[in-house]
Amino acid sequence: MKQLFSYLSKWRKAQVPMLAAVVVAALVASAAVFAPRMFAQGSHDSGSAPQAVVNAPAPYQPSNNIESQVEAVGKNAGPSVVNVTSTIVSQNFFSQPVPQQAVGSGFIYDNQGHIVTNYHVIAHARNVVVTLKSGKNYQAKVIGKDPSTDLAVLKIQGGQLPPPLKLGNSDRVQVGQFVVALGNPFGLSHTLTFGVVSAKGRIIKSPNGQFVGEALQTDAPINPGNSGGPLLTLGDEVVGINSQIISPSHSNDGIGFAIPSNLVKKIVPQLIAHGQAEHPFVGISGIDLSPALAHYLKQAGVNLPVDQGLMVASVVSGSPAAKAGLKGADQVATVMNTEIPVGGDIIVAINGQKITSFQDLSAYLESEAKVGEHVTLTVDRNGSQQKVDVTLGTRPAGK
Repeated sequence: MKQLFSYLSKWRKAQVPMLAAVVVAALVASAAVFAPRMFAQGSHDSGSAPQAVVNAPAPYQPSNNIESQVEAVGKNAGPSVVNVTSTIVSQNFFSQPVPQQAVGSGFIYDNQGHIVTNYHVIAHARNVVVTLKSGKNYQAKVIGKDPSTDLAVLKIQGGQLPPPLKLGNSDRVQVGQFVVALGNPFGLSHTLTFGVVSAKGRIIKSPNGQFVGEALQTDAPINPGNSGGPLLTLGDEVVGINSQIISPSHSNDGIGFAIPSNLVKKIVPQLIAHGQAEHPFVGISGIDLSPALAHYLKQAGVNLPVDQGLMVASVVSGSPAAKAGLKGADQVATVMNTEIPVGGDIIVAINGQKITSFQDLSAYLESEAKVGEHVTLTVDRNGSQQKVDVTLGTRPAGK
């Protein structure tokens, strides 16, 4: 055992110089390998410090094709989107005038300096200022406004303006299609958000109580200040004007609505030419008929042949409805202490499209019809369906 221990001890002692030599050789070899990398920037002598090589960062590349297209929309359309600041004058507790500002968005519509925005952005404004992405401010003139569609047109003059944005065909937009919203939410200028078209054909209420049909629903974040800004396809085409949100918190909850571009094409030229727009008019007042109301009317002794539609309560004298022979109510039924006019025509369709409410009729007229056009109403009269042709008139101011 002593001999074995002595042998191992001698072996270790003998190997120490050998190991040291191997380590030194390895270090020398390592230095030889790394020396060209460390000093590749230039020769040096013993009196100068070595200079480390710093590689330039790789140029940015979009991670995928969708990202690239979204970036392109921001670059191409961004300069043509503007900030709209309107000043109104209200009164404080002491009846003193107090100026207040509202901020919205808009976009350049043509080469004459016309700007499209929402009516509610500039309603009652004493002063309107348009700010470009460059930061340049322009005093804007209100050329026309239409509360029924929540659209307005401004005009600015001076200098070379960014190119106008192209209006696309909102009827061709598909649910699930990618869209980009540009605007100034909460005054944060030139913000881009991204999402999809969540639904088509929504009906939204306009500032004067009328209805806009064929609105686009989107989950692209829209907040206060986005109003009037464009909703664009990845091809840089405007398919909607961001207008409303549904939100208990008054900020984005993923449900926003845009006025369809095809309605913009219909209304904006009128606002530029005349300062106001014409709207089709039938000339009736009505009550929405639902299955629940039909049930209660039946209990009150009124048996209706249908349980959905628009019950004509009255017909405006001299109106298109009166000229076409539509009939209003001729009796009253009491339902839950409320008097309901009954006995008149029940409108169930217009040009073959189902009508279940006054909202449906108003939205169809606004989106699909024009003053002077002929429409065919399908009505239920005393249990039999009839076709009634109506030539649309112009809705009187204030109606």
